[in-house]
Order: sequence, then C-alpha cells, then structure tokens
Amino acid sequence: MASTDTATSSATKEIETEFPNHIRVYKDGTVERLFGSPIVPPSLHDSDTGVSSKDVVISDDPSISARLYLPKSAQSDAQKLPILVYFHASGFCLESAFSFLDQRYLNLIASKANVIAVSVEYRLAPEHHLPAAFEDCWDSLKWVSSHSTLSNAGEPWLINHGDFNRIYLGGDSAGATIAHNIAMRCGAEDLPGGVKSAGCFLSCPYFWGSKPIGSEPKEGHEQSPAALLWNFVYPSAPGGIDNPAINPTAEGAPSLAGMGCSKLLVCVYGKDQVRDRGALYYEALKNSGWNGEVELFEVEGEDHCFHILNPETDNANKVFNRLASFLL
Repeated sequence: MASTDTATSSATKEIETEFPNHIRVYKDGTVERLFGSPIVPPSLHDSDTGVSSKDVVISDDPSISARLYLPKSAQSDAQKLPILVYFHASGFCLESAFSFLDQRYLNLIASKANVIAVSVEYRLAPEHHLPAAFEDCWDSLKWVSSHSTLSNAGEPWLINHGDFNRIYLGGDSAGATIAHNIAMRCGAEDLPGGVKSAGCFLSCPYFWGSKPIGSEPKEGHEQSPAALLWNFVYPSAPGGIDNPAINPTAEGAPSLAGMGCSKLLVCVYGKDQVRDRGALYYEALKNSGWNGEVELFEVEGEDHCFHILNPETDNANKVFNRLASFLL
C-alpha cells in the first residue's frame, strides 16, 4: 500500500476510508496522513534539557527502529540508570517516534526521570494492520533485553549506562494499549538474559468495548470514533472491539493476574473519553489476584494526551513528576 504524509493527492481520486482531519485511504491504495507533528532529527545536546538522542536500527526485516535518549547525568556519572521502552501515541496509524512532539516529550521524561529512553518506531496501520505494531514492540523489548548479556558488541548507551534490573514499559493512548499487551506477554514468555520488566505505565490508555460503561454514550456506541478506529487498524481482530488487546476486561480475556511486571501506574484525565476505561482497567487489575502494585493517578479537567500537547502547564508538570517518581 502506498503512503504519503502530505495532502498532495488529486481531488479526482476516490476515497475508500477516512477519518476527517486525520487520515485518508484512497481506492488506489494511497494513504494520506493529515495529522501529525513534523519529523525532526535527533540531537547530541537538547538545549532545554541537556538530553542526547540518536537513532538506531533494531531490525531490517521487518523495518523497526528507535530513538534513544540519554540524560545529561549519564555523561558524567557511572551510575546505571533505569531503561524505559516507550511506545508512542496516535491510534496505531499516525505520528512517529521521530516526530517533534515525541522528541520534546521524551527529552522531558529522560531529563526529569533520569532514565535512558528507547522510543520505538513501530509499523503503522493501514499499511501494516495490527498485530504488526505489537510484534514490532515485542521484538524491540527483546532487542533491549539482549544487551543485558553483551559486554562490547551492541548499543553502547544501553551496555554502558543501562540497569537491566530496572526495565520499564510505557506509552500514551494507543502506545499505552501496546504497553499493556507487551506487559501481558512478559508474563507468558521469557526475555533474553532472563530480564524481567520492573514496571509499566499506561497514560490515557486506549481501551474500548462493545458495551458502554460509565459516562460513555449509550446511543451509537459501536459506531463511536474509538470503535471505528479499532476496526480500521485491526480489521481481522478476533472478537472485533471486544478483542482482549483493546478490551482487557472482556469476557474470556486472559486473566490480568498474568501481568508480567511488579508495579503498574494508570494515568487518566477527567475530560478524556477513555477515562472510564482506564479506571475500569485499574479496578480489574487490582482485583485480579495479580501480586504486583497498581496505582490510579488522575488529573481532573484535562483531556486526552494534554501533557504531550502542552507540556509547560502546571497539570502537565504533575504528570511528569508522577512518572518520574514511578520510574525509579
């Protein structure tokens, strides 16, 4: 399927599917992305945070890469730092680990939390429908974990500065959905070197289901943007919108007691349409029999991913401070 990131398609081309102002798929296979911040290069020294970043190739087939972030402290301190494997937002079909918004966000997280961050550039739908992104992110975590047994070959930032007893997973929106699925997989499969995930944060996780809960509208629920987006990015999902990957509390979903990390933080925001799903997930995990620690952190009066879009606000700073205290 062809792809383009600018609105240059001919007006005479027929549209097959679109989400207005976000993404459009034409009948000839062309994909036009109408939303997203510009791609920016990594920086050896971010002027605001002092964080260094660089890009690495994880796999050529399939094509998986990542942007690595090293906080300023690591450049003069021999202390080993936690490693955050991060999955970006935007509905599995937009944005990039190399975009301006993600670069700014990960610079702030790496600086405030004093962690090495690995922001994964996974394949996007609809050129690569789910579960491609899930597989890419699992392979990326395996790649990071494999450095626990390396002494010279491999990525030096991870080998020289990473603490492989403190590997964290995290994501926002669709990235939080990925983080949940990867954490569950950590409970069922082994990672290289016997590495275990120390924790996972889910910020405004994109969960949904066929039956409305809480404040979700009762009318037209299955035609809601959240449901339509899932069908767009994973049209072959068994169970549709009640697939456990998007609805972890669906009937027949694997028990959350199998979560493969020792602590988990769920961040929800008062005006967010998926707020109630995040709260339900928190309650379900707390009552699942899982022997880890789970916390719900809520910011009232804010909407979906507000802290990424407006990181300079007081409420955004509350989110960054909570993430920093979690990633220890």
